[in-house]
Amino acid sequence: MIFSWLRGLAARRFWRVAGTMAGNALTVALLATLGIFVDESAATMTARTIAAVPVDWQIQLVPGADTAAVKAAAEVAAPMMRRQTVGYAQIDGFEFTAADGGTQVTGAGKAVGLDKSYFDDFPRSVRLLAGDFGGALLLQQTAANLHAGPGDKVTLHRPGIADTTVTVTGVIDLKSADTFFQAVGVPAGASPQAPPDNAMILPLPEWRAQFDPQAAVRPDSVRMELHLGLDHAALPANPQNAFLDVTGRANNFAVRVAGSAVMADNLATSIDAARADALYSYVLFLFLGAPGVVLAGLLTLVIAASGAERRRRDQALLRIRGAAVSRLFGLAALEAAVIGLVGAAAGIVITVFIARLGLGLGSLTGASIVWLGASALAGLLLASGAIVVPAWRSARALSVVAARQVLGFRRAPLWQQIYLDLVLLALAALVFWRTAATGYQVVLAPEGVSAISVDYAAFLAPFFLWVGGGLLGWRIADLLLHRGRNWLALVLSPAGPLAPFVAASLSRQGRRLAAGIALTGLAFAFASSTAIFNTTFEGQARVDAELTNGSDLTVTGTTAAPAGSAIKTLAAIPGIKAVAAMAHRYAYVGNDLQDLYGIDAKSIGAATSMANAYFAGGDAQVTLAKLTADPAAVLVSDETVTDFQLALGDTVNLRLQGADRQYHVVPFTFAGIVREFPTAPRDSFLVANADYVAKMTGIAAREVALMKVDGDLDAARAAAVVATKGLTGSVVSDLSEATHLIGSSLTAIDLGGLTRLELVFALLMAAAATGLVLALGFADRRRSFAIMTALGAKPKVLAAFIYGEAAVVLGGGTIIGLGLGAIVAEVLVSVLQGVFDPPPEGLAVPWGYLALLVVAAIAA
Repeated sequence: MIFSWLRGLAARRFWRVAGTMAGNALTVALLATLGIFVDESAATMTARTIAAVPVDWQIQLVPGADTAAVKAAAEVAAPMMRRQTVGYAQIDGFEFTAADGGTQVTGAGKAVGLDKSYFDDFPRSVRLLAGDFGGALLLQQTAANLHAGPGDKVTLHRPGIADTTVTVTGVIDLKSADTFFQAVGVPAGASPQAPPDNAMILPLPEWRAQFDPQAAVRPDSVRMELHLGLDHAALPANPQNAFLDVTGRANNFAVRVAGSAVMADNLATSIDAARADALYSYVLFLFLGAPGVVLAGLLTLVIAASGAERRRRDQALLRIRGAAVSRLFGLAALEAAVIGLVGAAAGIVITVFIARLGLGLGSLTGASIVWLGASALAGLLLASGAIVVPAWRSARALSVVAARQVLGFRRAPLWQQIYLDLVLLALAALVFWRTAATGYQVVLAPEGVSAISVDYAAFLAPFFLWVGGGLLGWRIADLLLHRGRNWLALVLSPAGPLAPFVAASLSRQGRRLAAGIALTGLAFAFASSTAIFNTTFEGQARVDAELTNGSDLTVTGTTAAPAGSAIKTLAAIPGIKAVAAMAHRYAYVGNDLQDLYGIDAKSIGAATSMANAYFAGGDAQVTLAKLTADPAAVLVSDETVTDFQLALGDTVNLRLQGADRQYHVVPFTFAGIVREFPTAPRDSFLVANADYVAKMTGIAAREVALMKVDGDLDAARAAAVVATKGLTGSVVSDLSEATHLIGSSLTAIDLGGLTRLELVFALLMAAAATGLVLALGFADRRRSFAIMTALGAKPKVLAAFIYGEAAVVLGGGTIIGLGLGAIVAEVLVSVLQGVFDPPPEGLAVPWGYLALLVVAAIAA
């Protein structure tokens, strides 16, 4: 009987069984693929974070410690790839006397001793701006303060012993100065120390010759460190596991050295931040992917429920022939097992195909296999819930007589009786109000250091809104179909004289059609909200990258070799749409040294975006107009306004370095607040008129060139490198580099793959909700159509019923879904406002995709 039952299902119930299998496979595939995507995103974050760490371990030796023993302990604790010894010495000041007799003296600083191989072992630490690595190297800011460069002799004032003089061979930019000069072994939670304003790097043998005597007199002013690079291949891919592994190795080292050295575990600190970023990827999974999984499961349940009437008739026939309840339950369990196993297997095949081709994964990791297994189990449970549970309830509750179709009082479902839809919408409004009232930001950036703060309750608002909106649409559709027969006939008037009859037929099927409209609405809401959010996210990620890089293509030079001097050559490069030169100087606000950007407010908007969110008041045009109207105007960052208690119109006296290499007081007028600006740091900076800065300092150089590219970015970059080859120390960077840079932080989740994945699944589910559910409903009503045909109904009459039902389901679902999707997207973007830097000015609507969505649904 078992095989006969299965053959009968395949022959007589093929489309319903196949549809249930397809829904099950879709659920398994979406759940597994999203899980694999999250794991791969976390692994990518870990890899990028590790690669960006300049020095993994900085170990400071306690005076008198055995250097060889400490090195041996570190190598036992963790596999090492790079090892360097570094010396640090305090300097009372640097002094340089120029050929014209002018003397420049700086404050206290550091002299660092490095072996020449350091720059090969840790290449991301240093960038050469001028000269070579052959001898003493001045940091860029120190060189600017001293007005010294390669070939100049600089005097070092050593504490406790006589001064010494060294010859400068190069000027460098120390990319990770904060890490390089950090105080090793400070208590957890202590305020970070700023790097010294002045520093010089010497070859280690020369440093020892210069500062070993100082160590003998002032041992407190000299220290030695080991800079170590671990073998990254041995680290786990998951950020949580990698953090535990690195921390455990650091603890092992601490036990072995027994207090003879202290460590700054830069690698663990960075991975700890990646762990927080991974939480953000889980947020995206839960609140972008979870509704799709729920929708796929609902679709499976609806497809299975479409055969409920036939299943009751089949059970009645089996009961007449003496089948026991256990036999009926067993047959239903068999059907569920077959559908669940086939659907799960198909879902796994789809997942592997997507992972290989869509996500570009060569092989599945252990975590991915776990996701496949868990998703397959979820598919089996879904099949059981869709088939076994209704069959068991029907077999237990219905007698042969009761199994007949009963017409009578129509009772509302439980969720309608308890007004679950309105409750969920109220909860969504409450959660959203609480989020807005508390000013929740998923991203915190104290002092420019980004940190994740995930409040999962905040994301319940869009989810409750999605579910509650779908149920409300169901309630409204159900009400209109049962009580709005005249209105329905008016809508179906293109059917001609048949319109009242079609309306009456649809009204009698109101409960089933209302469920179909709600399901279609949820599918459209999921597809549209996901598409709108992803488009907005991708657009803002590009804005964020442009903000970091400055523009599509940016050339950064020095005051001695400014990029602005090549402005005509850069503008002539094919594909360059606009070029703007910008001065980048440093100015003292009180005793605080800040970045100062000199711009031409009228033309800079052609070369880079001037978003409203960059400025307080939300109007870039008005703020830039204020800058243009007053040559002495200056825009000040939020932090500076707060720290110095400034008010609009105040005179701000800044100290700027002039052509005579001295700092002079220059008056500015506080004209507005700037929150973000291309290439500017995240904390404190200033924006002023470049012409006024040049006039007051006597230096007309504009160090930065911003370029808008309307063509091949790689070709334009290559041409820009050639055009600026003669500018010593210049660097050409493009948007792709900035995207990768910020991709190792909060926007490390590459939504490109997730977008394609979710939108394809959403398209399939929208088509299935409109097409497959209707088709299965028609299949279950074949008897009704057969009777109408036997009574002489022509194809035109039958078509009126079919197209009328399709129009009602598609039209109602589209209206509900697109409206709900736009609201959900708005709420989701509002909740994730802190992710965007700057926040979006409005939603970006992918009209092409939405049009494709509607066309696919109509075709289905």
